[in-house]
Amino acid sequence: MQANRARRWAVVKAGMVAAACLALLAGCGQVITTAPTPTPEPTPTIGVAVVNATDEPTTTPAPYTPAPTPTPTVTSTPIFYTIQAGESLLTIANRFNVSLSGLQEANGILDPRTLQIGQQLIIPREEEEAIAADATATPTPLPVAVENLHFSENAIGGLWVMGEVHNNTATALEQVRVGVTLVDEQGNTIAQSQGLVALDLVDVEERAPFAILFGEEPGEFAQFQAYPVSAIPAYVGSYYRDLAVEEIQTESERYASYTVTGVVRNLGPEEAVSVQVVLTAYDPLDRVIAMRQVEPEHNVVPRGGTTTFTTVLAPVGGPVARISAEAQGRRLPAP
Repeated sequence: MQANRARRWAVVKAGMVAAACLALLAGCGQVITTAPTPTPEPTPTIGVAVVNATDEPTTTPAPYTPAPTPTPTVTSTPIFYTIQAGESLLTIANRFNVSLSGLQEANGILDPRTLQIGQQLIIPREEEEAIAADATATPTPLPVAVENLHFSENAIGGLWVMGEVHNNTATALEQVRVGVTLVDEQGNTIAQSQGLVALDLVDVEERAPFAILFGEEPGEFAQFQAYPVSAIPAYVGSYYRDLAVEEIQTESERYASYTVTGVVRNLGPEEAVSVQVVLTAYDPLDRVIAMRQVEPEHNVVPRGGTTTFTTVLAPVGGPVARISAEAQGRRLPAP
């Protein structure tokens, strides 16, 4: 009888220890530390379910608030370049004396083979590359979640880390930056990098994808940490949010690439400028395996007007289970 009681007491103690461990893990939601999940093998039996992630259209425009008084600062003008026939990403990087990995990250290019003649690239400034080089392993506590990560080697020997940020705060955010640190079995940092999310404005309960490139193969790593690095409350008055993405169509080529088309409709009472579409592709485990920022045919959309977009997504894993789309723009400043 005493032996049975002792065994029952041992089971109860083990349950209490496990519950305490779970509670401890639940309190550390700001930093994800886990071993990478293996990529599932592609299977041709899973189709593509297209989902429009845009919220239900609303005819109520976002309120306009006066812009804050600007403080004069000296800022660099962004450089844009249009791809010409016969050019590659490497030749463009050499022309502007920037790193190939920095050029890929600035434009969200996962596969250089998807580049098209006439496509416009952003040439990263020196200070932006310096920010990524100065990444630290110490995460800055922020009330946002980094979720749905996927790791994949690229064709030039680097490592892509893709995922998304979930804004579970009560405040819209902008300039959201994410960091990833790779750790070996002894807990030593072997590589780290940072990157901005694809959406300029991450609204309350909204998700924004990101893609971080480790330009050189970091080698074997046992664990990783993914964490928000920075974010500031957004000045929402400058954004135009009454845009809906409709009529999304996809056409796949043996799961290697997906041609995505759609329509952006202006549901609000004003003209939208600087319109962009952000596409995110997920695998059956809901991990981010492709993302892209797309300029539609017309980046100025009048009240009640529409514009179309066409682009190619090259997933780093697969198969693709669903694709979401979000459109954002800016409003013209008040005269």
